[in-house]
Amino acid sequence: MMKNAAVVLVALGIVVHVSAKGRDSLARFEGGIGVQPVSSFAAPLNADGTFQNVTRNFVRGVKSSTAIWRIADLRADVDTDGRLKVRGRGLLLGSGDSIGQNAVQSVFATLICEAAAPFVERSTATAGVPLEPNGDFRIDDMLNPAPSDCLSPVLLIRSSGNGAWFAAGIPKLGDDD
Repeated sequence: MMKNAAVVLVALGIVVHVSAKGRDSLARFEGGIGVQPVSSFAAPLNADGTFQNVTRNFVRGVKSSTAIWRIADLRADVDTDGRLKVRGRGLLLGSGDSIGQNAVQSVFATLICEAAAPFVERSTATAGVPLEPNGDFRIDDMLNPAPSDCLSPVLLIRSSGNGAWFAAGIPKLGDDD
């Protein structure tokens, strides 16, 4: 009887392990890129050292933060049902008088799957989650609207205050773990 119970428990353990690993993943991200708010600039140069012709760093229609931000690490999984789990580390200001601080920000995530306009912003709750003092955060939420497929995934971490993006996930290509 004891042997049968052990076999059943082992079999259940294998089934649970397989079903947990067998989630249907739509997109994965490993690593992150902090925002550089200016993507290009051109002459003429103003007397104060600034430029008149500046192009902001918008990504698929989403405006960037006006400050430089850096992120130490980001891992994210998007399931086919729209569940998004993100773990970010070290999302902090990379310039200005508050360099190395979190600017008391709360963040949410947006997944954009279209490579060309029109873009659909699939976001977690925009109230967001607060950044820890060291810039760490976790998001575990459903995307709205849920994606049906995602051939060109871009994941943006955005400010709950103004919707600007601070960081982007680096897509993990391939099926290897």
